[in-house]
Amino acid sequence: MPSVAVKLYSVFFKFLLKHRLQNRIQTPLDDSSNSYGVTTRPEESVSASNPSFTDGVATKDIHIDPFTALSIRIFLPESSLSPPEQPEPKTKLRSSQQDDPNSVNHRRNSYGPPNIGVLRNDPRRSSFEGLNLKSDNNVYRGYSPLPQNCRKLPIMLQFHGGGWVSGSNDSVANDFFCRRTATLCDVIVVAVGYRLAPENKYPAAFEDGLKVLNWLGKQANLAECSKSMGSGARGVGAEFTKAEVHRHIVDAFGASMVEPWLAAHGDPSRCVLLGVSCGANIADYVARKAVEVGRLLDPVKVVAQVLMYPFFIGNVPTQSEIKLANSYFYDKAMCMLAWKLFLPEEEFSLDHPAANPLIPERGPPLKLMPPTLTVVAEHDWMRDRAIAYSEALRKVNVDAPVLEYKDAVHEFATLDMLLKTPQAQACAEDIAIWVKKYISFRGHEFSY
Repeated sequence: MPSVAVKLYSVFFKFLLKHRLQNRIQTPLDDSSNSYGVTTRPEESVSASNPSFTDGVATKDIHIDPFTALSIRIFLPESSLSPPEQPEPKTKLRSSQQDDPNSVNHRRNSYGPPNIGVLRNDPRRSSFEGLNLKSDNNVYRGYSPLPQNCRKLPIMLQFHGGGWVSGSNDSVANDFFCRRTATLCDVIVVAVGYRLAPENKYPAAFEDGLKVLNWLGKQANLAECSKSMGSGARGVGAEFTKAEVHRHIVDAFGASMVEPWLAAHGDPSRCVLLGVSCGANIADYVARKAVEVGRLLDPVKVVAQVLMYPFFIGNVPTQSEIKLANSYFYDKAMCMLAWKLFLPEEEFSLDHPAANPLIPERGPPLKLMPPTLTVVAEHDWMRDRAIAYSEALRKVNVDAPVLEYKDAVHEFATLDMLLKTPQAQACAEDIAIWVKKYISFRGHEFSY
């Protein structure tokens, strides 16, 4: 069972969340601001971006859509400064895991292909050659990449949770989680600040997720175009101080349209989607749309997705929805309020395509879906439907394991109070082990 501290915090959390949801329902909306939307709430504790590697990860915020509030936060790990990766020995289990092979089973159960073991610390020597922390006019003091021998890293799109109406990509909790994920998975994390309900109801958040995926493709194509323009011209900013640098495409204001971090270090052909709670619903939608459009997304390729305790529901209740309806943090009654705020009144149904992943008319065919890792918690009333979705994927030969964590609650690995627990750390390591099967150039070196 969860600890007493978790139980007490859950009571306090549910009281505040219920109050906020009821206020959202009762507060009339200002139609004039609906199209632009909001991506965070005043009560949200946010973490400022830091474009230098003060703690191993540099971050920057970008507002990518002038017509909406859609924004992203890029998390660039310090490992990107290393030379292009070379073959390395196969990762071994920690000594504690070797001594007790059953120790992992005390924290979670797995369904589907076994991926057991804990990712050990794999420190890489960071080369600071080409690291520029100050521009010529002494204004910008963040990382500016140089194009020579840049190490390319996979890109992970991350969608935060919050029940459609709260949370943000720059919250303190999400910032910590994304930094941890970028370091363990050795990826560039792009955290999506999608528009929240009820100011922007369905399908706004889903469209924002797909818009960011298309933006990644546009960035990759612009970067290739700028390379083909050749060298010999000084661009805008400190990153264009060397003779070998490529000219950048600029907009009408003379600003570079190419995002330098992604252009220098991002590999969109190895793209992973990761969604937390309701963000998992968005990730699954984006994955489905990526399958439908196929090569039109080139060079972006979604190679895998991770669904962390997805926000699935349906008209026919599952066993966990009956037995655990009054579970910790997000009980079923409050989630129903969240769905009423998110779905348009005329479309409200628990079997809506955004809510139920197993309704018949939902496309494309499941056999075309990318490999999908599902993380569930023992004391989460939404767990059974997430497991059923994973089972449906495995029936059509999609790699879709389930990691079930004992004595865990909804958002046990991402909630501010629980982020630094051993179970949250173990979950992040387990995700890294599985994800690296699909993003590594060297194959399944992290598959046991």
